Amino acid sequence: MTPPKPCTGTTSVSVALLEQGLKVAHMAFTKQAFMLADAISDVPCFSDYRQLDGLFPQAKFVYLDREMAKWVPSMQMLLGKMLPHLEAKSGRFHPIMKRSFRHTFAIDKVANPADEAHLVDCYQRHQNEVFAYFHGRADFISLYISHAGSLSRLLQFLGLTTDCPTLGQVTDRAFSDSQIKSAPTQISQEGTSQEKAAVQPQPVNTSEHGLDFPKLNAGTHVAAWHEYKHPNKVNSNSAGPQSRKFFDYTL
Repeated sequence: MTPPKPCTGTTSVSVALLEQGLKVAHMAFTKQAFMLADAISDVPCFSDYRQLDGLFPQAKFVYLDREMAKWVPSMQMLLGKMLPHLEAKSGRFHPIMKRSFRHTFAIDKVANPADEAHLVDCYQRHQNEVFAYFHGRADFISLYISHAGSLSRLLQFLGLTTDCPTLGQVTDRAFSDSQIKSAPTQISQEGTSQEKAAVQPQPVNTSEHGLDFPKLNAGTHVAAWHEYKHPNKVNSNSAGPQSRKFFDYTL
């Protein structure tokens, strides 16, 4: 599981883990999604990591960090598109997504949730809380996915091999020609799909430092999770014995 904030590389991590053969849910809104997935990123992990740690004591947690100067404008762009759909009553996003964003970014308590000072405060507070909670634990790692060899570090932490012949092919399968061409903006409950510009993601690099993550997002181009096709993807709304019920805990 990963307790990072949005816009820190969750899509890149999720795709890389799919390529390692793991079953991955980019978000998880039901008990069954948690039961089916080997790895989960984004909602609700970044807000519910304490509760999920109690429910899954054998889980490993990965905190994705990012330079503040890059994260703030990226988050402002994301919130600009998401805020209408996060509104408590009229917003059409899943209730779990709304709750996670309200809890971490106080979007219902400030006049401008995209204000730079507010986002910096949210980032630093969340980071301090996560680091304090997981202090000294061997089942926690903090990672900058932009740093050389970061993918190797993650795979090592998870006990996975770094000798994966498919990693260099990640971006070949990520988007078809029709998906890469520009398309209208749309937002779904699975996540946010911004304008798909004709910007090809860069392939995975292998250097003396180890494996690097594929760069799926560049500039204003945001690679949508639902565009990436893979048989190991887990549906966020997977139904199980209790239909689409979520866990009973509260934050």
